[in-house]
Amino acid sequence: MPERSIPLRKLGFLTIGLFDEQDPGRGHRSTLEIIELGERLGFDSAWLRHRHLQFGISSPIAVMAAASQRTSRIELGTAVTPLGWENPIRLAEDYATVDVLCGGRLNAGVSVGVPMQYERVKAALYPETADVEDFGYERVNRLLRAVEGLPVSDWSGTQGIEQFSDRVQPHSPGLRRRMWYGGASVRSAQWAGDAAMNLLVSSVVKAEESTDFDDIQFSHIARFREHHPDGGRARVSQGLVVVPTDSATQAQVSKYREYARSRFERTLQPQGPARMMFAPDLVGTSDEIADMLYAGKAFREVDEVAFALPFSFDHDDYVQILTDIAENLGPKLGWSPAQK
Repeated sequence: MPERSIPLRKLGFLTIGLFDEQDPGRGHRSTLEIIELGERLGFDSAWLRHRHLQFGISSPIAVMAAASQRTSRIELGTAVTPLGWENPIRLAEDYATVDVLCGGRLNAGVSVGVPMQYERVKAALYPETADVEDFGYERVNRLLRAVEGLPVSDWSGTQGIEQFSDRVQPHSPGLRRRMWYGGASVRSAQWAGDAAMNLLVSSVVKAEESTDFDDIQFSHIARFREHHPDGGRARVSQGLVVVPTDSATQAQVSKYREYARSRFERTLQPQGPARMMFAPDLVGTSDEIADMLYAGKAFREVDEVAFALPFSFDHDDYVQILTDIAENLGPKLGWSPAQK
């Protein structure tokens, strides 16, 4: 098991990209500015969380396309795109287009399952096929085949003056190796390994064999690597809510601690019919957070992270948090900023 001497290789962050319904442009511009800041601070990756019919980013692909033209190095990812809302072939086109635009920096994270609020939205989303849509792993397989460049049509050639391909265009050859699955169960971790994807483990898991969050997440990582062709070298990125306070004002510290306190009770036992377990938010100095992270055996199994920014904070709060992560916490975890 890796100890403190094993350096953190990749440091990323995740944002939900909130906005005011009456002024959505400002929130989206804030997200782009945060991604630009991440690149300047040396972060390896920036990830966008997907939200539908909410006041968060509904189209990470569009935001990443914009970010690709404002940055030159930082990797851009989705964590995650719920495939129940997507046509896999169309999504493969969008992913490949953004990957080409950003020079092969895209990390495409997806998950499956029935869409949230499905009973309320299915008539608009799938008016003719709502009751027969397949929201299982085959939906990911369709996406992977399209991204890989396998045929999605039974014909290619010229018709009139137009040329047609039998595979998704553009084709980005390296993208298949940067496809990620957001798993929260033993079954999904095993499936992602069998599918030779990369694995995103976050602050939410299913309590199946234990009610200890760290034990559950550790078991997911182990099961994934047991089934992945790359074994122990298979890529896993951990995402937890991490809020360092090194340079925070007293008002910010109070806000951050109240945020964590208000969400702490849900971490004590499984929540809802699905028995979901939530990780506590980590708030404190970088020294304190480093100790909390290294106390977790799941963290000691990974060398990549994408720390989640808390919901509903202000732009200046995110600037402070990211700066402290890059300048204080990251180095304590053995990480070095990417070269500009």
